[in-house]
Amino acid sequence: MTSQITDSRLSRRTVLKAGAATTVLGAPGLLLAQPAAVKVGLVHPVSGGLAYSGGQGRLGCQMAIDEINAAGGIKSMGGAKLEAALGDSQSRPEVGVAEVERLHQVGVAAYVGCFSSAIALPATQAAAKYNTPFMIDVGVSDLIVRRGLKNVFRLAPGFGKCVDDAIAGLGEINKAAGGVAKSAVLVHEESEFGTGTAKLLADRLPGISIQVAEVIKHANPTRDFSNVALRIKGLKPDLVIMSNYQNEYVLLARTLHQQRVDLDAMFSVLGGGFNFRLVKEQPEIAQHMMDFNHWYNPRNAKAVAMRKALEDKGGLFTFEVYCGYNSVKCYADALERARTADKEKVIAALEVSTWSDHFMPYGPTRFVDGQNTGGRAAMLQASRTDINVVWPNEFAGAKPIYPRPKFG
Repeated sequence: MTSQITDSRLSRRTVLKAGAATTVLGAPGLLLAQPAAVKVGLVHPVSGGLAYSGGQGRLGCQMAIDEINAAGGIKSMGGAKLEAALGDSQSRPEVGVAEVERLHQVGVAAYVGCFSSAIALPATQAAAKYNTPFMIDVGVSDLIVRRGLKNVFRLAPGFGKCVDDAIAGLGEINKAAGGVAKSAVLVHEESEFGTGTAKLLADRLPGISIQVAEVIKHANPTRDFSNVALRIKGLKPDLVIMSNYQNEYVLLARTLHQQRVDLDAMFSVLGGGFNFRLVKEQPEIAQHMMDFNHWYNPRNAKAVAMRKALEDKGGLFTFEVYCGYNSVKCYADALERARTADKEKVIAALEVSTWSDHFMPYGPTRFVDGQNTGGRAAMLQASRTDINVVWPNEFAGAKPIYPRPKFG
């Protein structure tokens, strides 16, 4: 009898110990079963001359990553979360390449960036060595998608399409005003973005009966545009058309305003400083300025809500934010369809993408040689308090004030 009781107690202890072991080991077991995070390398210039725009791009990407993770991650991969691996190109192409290499060593499955074309060109080439998908959020040179790199994808239009559409819009608006503008001076920054855009503009403007009086190139950075403003004032063009980055854009606009240079329009194509920050900080200068640039669909409820939420927190809904946001979302859609972060399979998923859950004035995504052929920009005009789409008509929220009032 004693032996029977002892055996029974031992058996019970054994069962309890086994159960306790299962309980203790169960948590680590469950943790080990969680899908690995998908590391996304964010390569932006968050220091140096392009720091403001780069920081805005990073912000947009992180907003998308946070939203995707909060909604349960990549569901087809068991809820795998996205993890941002942060890179800073320091506004220099060679550092952008070094950051791509560094982030490859920490195991990123994709890159998003680079804001600057001059950085994007070598950075995407570096990523191509590893066949790593690279989503270009901002970077307008068409060379980015014309080198046969299978890993590179860009949602937004490049400067070729932007210039063609800007010329069409400007021609229509100028014609409706009686063809008042007949001459233009082009001012551009010295890198691939500004040089390429100005070259295209100089070629296209005569087609809408606007002659190019002069093309003026400037360095990055430029701290004083006084001589450029005096030169423009002497040439007496009807239009000044700018293609440059945030700091130089604002400085040139301010200098032309201070010098009281009378123009039918201060216009830009892909103007890096035409944004809500300009309106907020320089309302008198911003008023009546026009730009042809990336923009959100102002009739999309999600975009309007996102802008309000960001502004309520003291932020600004600049194009870098939503270009970064939508680039990450497009990549996440490819992950869902590929059901894996395998680079080759994700690239294949991007190649046949029909993603449409964006808030840009685009149709469904369709990449041809890495370029989304449905991407389009819009013509914008600033008031003292806001920026409105004025062309194309299906997205317009206001009519353009053109030509702008002369100085009194």
